[in-house]
Amino acid sequence: MANVNPVGWFDINVSNLTRAKKFYETVFNIQLVDFPVEWGKQSAFPSDYEGLNISGALVEKEDRPANGNNTIVYFVSSDCTTEEARVEDAGGKIITPKMSIGAFGFVSLIIDTEGNTIGLHSRQ
Repeated sequence: MANVNPVGWFDINVSNLTRAKKFYETVFNIQLVDFPVEWGKQSAFPSDYEGLNISGALVEKEDRPANGNNTIVYFVSSDCTTEEARVEDAGGKIITPKMSIGAFGFVSLIIDTEGNTIGLHSRQ
């Protein structure tokens, strides 16, 4: 595989884009960017398209409702507890608080306002 980072994009299906956007902006202290209306209801996570990082979007489509735990996207963090501390105030739920995954660091699992399970990953 030629690409250093084989994952290039992710979509998180949501039932209510406004509510989901507020959740992610609050928990991660970021600003999502709305796509042009002709692309449908979508808001993208910030990204440096020249770097090796991955980005994606929240997507609201009638034919693709949020259905919870079909995919887990892990968001990189300096320390999982930072974002974890914002989850419940943003309307989400912590399902697995920060836990060790040995030499690979730590993870937390949370549920967003749309019922999707997402992960947080940190080295410390």
